[in-house]
Amino acid sequence: MINNKKILAIIPARGGSKRLPRKNILPLAGKPLIQWTIEAALNSKYLDTVMVSTDCSEIASISKSSGADIPFIRSAVLANDVASSIDVVLDTIFFYEANSEEFDYIILLQPTSPLRTSQDIDSAIEMLIEKSASGIISVTECEHSPLWCNTLPDTLSFNDFISKDLMSKRSQDLATYYRLNGAIYLVESAHVKNFNNFFPRENVFSYIMDKSHSVDIDDEFDFQLAELLVENVKSL
Repeated sequence: MINNKKILAIIPARGGSKRLPRKNILPLAGKPLIQWTIEAALNSKYLDTVMVSTDCSEIASISKSSGADIPFIRSAVLANDVASSIDVVLDTIFFYEANSEEFDYIILLQPTSPLRTSQDIDSAIEMLIEKSASGIISVTECEHSPLWCNTLPDTLSFNDFISKDLMSKRSQDLATYYRLNGAIYLVESAHVKNFNNFFPRENVFSYIMDKSHSVDIDDEFDFQLAELLVENVKSL
């Protein structure tokens, strides 16, 4: 708790994963992927409850052993390919409210961001309080400027791929761009219930995370990158 505000951490982890089967419990440097996020959340100074929403008994067992709450098993309707994160969060909020427990803020921590730390979580929460914000969303610097990107026609012609005013500029002279990294979505519970999203139109701020903390695991390449980063830290 911070400033008498209760915060619920929701870690969504369904059993199905097409690109990387059993992704949420694959071993990353000796620990199931989801355990990295659970441990970071439990080590936060400010989170009141850390729960995992899952439809999978194996994920539930691992999560419980790692210290997370598993107050219910997610329904199959909210575990298919078309179910959205917001539906999962609302399902969780309403479950707790039905059991006479309410939270001021919700923080969504996806298990596919295993290198996000407890310090990242606490810094985002502290920013929320310092700015009296409605929400904090984590971002990281883009690996490459989007100004060097474009679509290609069927002919693969490179004509007009880059605008003429950029031809003479060096990449380091371009403005710095940031992207969502999927690691932290922190928002007022009331906003989620009233607007069915994590993005308040006003009074929302960006928490900038280091690139090395921002790996978002979607496929085997991302997983290997995360393993490499973890091993590099261990060797220091």
